[in-house]
Amino acid sequence: MTLNDDIRRAIALGYNPDSDRAPRVMAKGLGPVADAILAIAKKHDIHLHQDPALARSLYVLELGQEIPEEFYVAIAEVLAFIFRMDKKMKVRRSR
Repeated sequence: MTLNDDIRRAIALGYNPDSDRAPRVMAKGLGPVADAILAIAKKHDIHLHQDPALARSLYVLELGQEIPEEFYVAIAEVLAFIFRMDKKMKVRRSR
């Protein structure tokens, strides 16, 4: 999942259920680095979600750092959106 905002800020989160307790910051960047993160996400069909406030809040985290508990609900809502979108895309592809 990649989050971005109007300042061209991007944060990529990843989660490995075998080793992580929570999603981790996998990449982050501003300006051209954010553009590169977004381009890679699009190339690999990774869903993008725009939430400027959440992106600003998560940007202070270090690479590899798990998201703090205070963001669990917000990230769960984003993940639920992504799962719904994945399901819709699979239905469309099967037609």
